[in-house]
Amino acid sequence: MLQLAEIFYSIQGEGTWAGTPAVFVRIAGCNLACSFCDTDYALKFFASVEDVVRMVGEAGGACPMVILTGGEPLAQAQTGALIDALRGDGRRVHIESNGTLYAELPSDVWLCVSPKERVDPRMAARSNEAKLIVDGRVPEEHLPLFAGKATILLQPEGNKPANIELALAYAKAHPQRFRLSLQTHKFIGVR
Repeated sequence: MLQLAEIFYSIQGEGTWAGTPAVFVRIAGCNLACSFCDTDYALKFFASVEDVVRMVGEAGGACPMVILTGGEPLAQAQTGALIDALRGDGRRVHIESNGTLYAELPSDVWLCVSPKERVDPRMAARSNEAKLIVDGRVPEEHLPLFAGKATILLQPEGNKPANIELALAYAKAHPQRFRLSLQTHKFIGVR
């Protein structure tokens, strides 16, 4: 059984795939306790892998993109089986992870690693995109882990003006490596 917070249909509001319709499966729980976390990932219900696949279809119909997020989606033992079942259902699986927990992932699974305290170097190497949270500073200590990545996303915490200004200035100073990633879903009032 999976521990879940919610399943809903919306758009991806952040990163490379911003603006793309997606079904979000918010896995309950996290192995970190970040002070700035804006997500309610508390346990709301339990569901089997099969039930989650059914609920994804009910929520988003034929929408091909499913985003496993949290909390930390890789903290639950059943997440691997859920990935396989969603792929078997014709879905394109994306994972939003803090990168602390190593997991073998199929090559067609999109992995966004957003480091907070620490990162497993294997997850950084496997990631398709890196998203650094800018909160009063750019967390440069994580940059060496993503040396092979062409683009790193800088996301201002809470869309706060000072954080936006800092992230924008940093991206403009390093245009070959960094992109600004705003939480567009918050600007347009959707979850």
